[in-house]
Amino acid sequence: MRLNEVVFNDAKPVEGYGPGFFRIGGAVFEGAVLTGPKGSARWGGLADTAPLLGLVGEIDVIFIGTGAEIAHIPPALRNELEQAGLGVETMASPAACRTYNVLLSEGRRVALAVLPV
Repeated sequence: MRLNEVVFNDAKPVEGYGPGFFRIGGAVFEGAVLTGPKGSARWGGLADTAPLLGLVGEIDVIFIGTGAEIAHIPPALRNELEQAGLGVETMASPAACRTYNVLLSEGRRVALAVLPV
């Protein structure tokens, strides 16, 4: 078996999460967070679409974590992101973090917007 070191470039993997926080690239973020090729920052939640739309052209898909349980995102948000050319995958935040990390390690153009668990 051959092992290769994973290089994440400017995007950082999710290293952990817990009640109300995420640890990404060694930094702790409380509340909702957006991470991807432009780095990590607090996110205003599902109503805060501007930072998500700012990723158009830099990513192919965004994973939206809806908290401890999977839930639907507002149809208007999904439509806006898809019309801008972004793939949208919605899942519970723990699953979204894991999926983001796997695809990031494969060099995929992905971002993650997650609500806390």
